Amino acid sequence: MKPPPLDPAVADTAPDAAFLTPYDEEHLITYLRLLDAQSDDAGWEEVARVVLHIDPELEPARAHKAWTTHLARAQWMAKSGYKHLLRGGPPN
Repeated sequence: MKPPPLDPAVADTAPDAAFLTPYDEEHLITYLRLLDAQSDDAGWEEVARVVLHIDPELEPARAHKAWTTHLARAQWMAKSGYKHLLRGGPPN
């Protein structure tokens, strides 16, 4: 796996597959930034603006959905998704 980009564009919703996707590999740093913001109790609006680059004032529904789905994916990655990285791909 090549190193992920530092600040890739995000989709309106994160994947919800039970395996690691190419999108996940590209957004590993985004997921880490989301988890870090959560541990700092940052507000979702600020996180959407700074990490996801979606203005919550201009697009509140899109920003909130992107934040909730990407944070959920980041939590999945931290809980169990990382195992796919260690194995090198999707489960058999």
